Amino acid sequence: MSKNTETTRITPRGQLEILSHLEVDELKHSSEHNNSYDTFRRCSLAVLNVGSIVDDTKQVLEEHHDFDIRVIPQERGIKLEFENAPGSAFVDGQVITGIQEQLFSVLRDIVFVNNQIITNQNFNLKTSEGITNAVFHILRNANILRPEVEPNLVVCWGGHSIRREEYDYTKKVGYELGLRALNICTGCGPGAMKGPMKGATIGHSKQRIYSGRYVGMTEPGIIAAESPNPIVNELVILPDIEKRLESFVRAGHGIIVFPGGVGTAEEILYILGILLNPENARIPFPLVLTGPESSRDYFEQIDQFIKLTLGKEAQDLYVIIINNPVKVAQKMKAGIEVVRTFRRENSDAFYFNWILKIPTEFQQPFIPTHENIVQLKLDKDQPKHHLAANLRRAFSAIVAGNVKEEGIRAIEQNGLFKISGDAKIMQSLDKLLQSFVEQERMKIPGSFYSPCYTIINK
Repeated sequence: MSKNTETTRITPRGQLEILSHLEVDELKHSSEHNNSYDTFRRCSLAVLNVGSIVDDTKQVLEEHHDFDIRVIPQERGIKLEFENAPGSAFVDGQVITGIQEQLFSVLRDIVFVNNQIITNQNFNLKTSEGITNAVFHILRNANILRPEVEPNLVVCWGGHSIRREEYDYTKKVGYELGLRALNICTGCGPGAMKGPMKGATIGHSKQRIYSGRYVGMTEPGIIAAESPNPIVNELVILPDIEKRLESFVRAGHGIIVFPGGVGTAEEILYILGILLNPENARIPFPLVLTGPESSRDYFEQIDQFIKLTLGKEAQDLYVIIINNPVKVAQKMKAGIEVVRTFRRENSDAFYFNWILKIPTEFQQPFIPTHENIVQLKLDKDQPKHHLAANLRRAFSAIVAGNVKEEGIRAIEQNGLFKISGDAKIMQSLDKLLQSFVEQERMKIPGSFYSPCYTIINK
């Protein structure tokens, strides 16, 4: 992988352009202290590494162990200075404009979270209300929340290393969404996160919509495995996966799920767990699972797993549409109109879903240690939304073991994660995970997958 070994300096684009001396000092100090530098460096490297086919965080960091980045104060504000950056970030010696914008988004979010959220006593991150308040402030600071705008933000979930026909299908769906003046929000990476944005750019262009939004939401633990794609024009980095997931459902007005792997299954369980909560029974939230004809088996396996674990009540919360991009877009457009009516009747904001109840079990960061994973309660002797929360954590652990640096190192040091629970649930989980392996949905297609987990029946 080529590198640009020369020292590069860039000025802010899109944010952090007008700063006081105090703000400059705070940015420099925060980027170098309070354990922020490592996060800042990792996320910046991920942004500069756009286009890489490597989805192993540990490998990315090892290949660029000599990458360094600093905040340089000036009378007029700040600059970012770095060396040994991936060569793909440059064109004729200049950093690509979109990458420059995203680099300053990284600095903005990491410094804001550390200065204004974590160390601020006004944010009680041990309560549900406090966490939601923090998510709101992070999104508002990143200018993601837009008042006086009708609901139009569609969240698209799916795998970052999907098959070519699946990727082409996501573009077709994005195109139909763009034609209907709908904007796109994804996890910001490649694959099913890039395709809908790419398609929507054409749909928006045909409708002469020049303010199309392509929002990318990520978090430090996974960004190196899913570097922001170049279409993202609004990037926000949340502190952890739980706040990232909450941001999707608070800011978005509907969700489309494309084919993926363990991470996509985690996202499906997250939204189902929230919608299964009796307190959210009356809240409309369109949820569509879709893919080309070649993905039919994938969605049938997901649907069967949900039936066996969470039951028909969960199945009724979504619709599966195969190989029909127009129908998907029409279904989402109609669903968002219902959301608009509901929000207006209940005086809820269009830009942030305050009414939606998200319990702390879906908000508190789950640390994928061997001990925490063994203790997961995976049986039917609990409310369905609680079971969904624990299944989500199990999938989150597998994602960590597959691509996150801390998860990979934990496996190397202590062996495979042990996931145990009710025999029928474990059999269903094992069958689903095995299908992901056979379909090469755990890692980049063509590579050998070594499971990071073992299933144990109680």
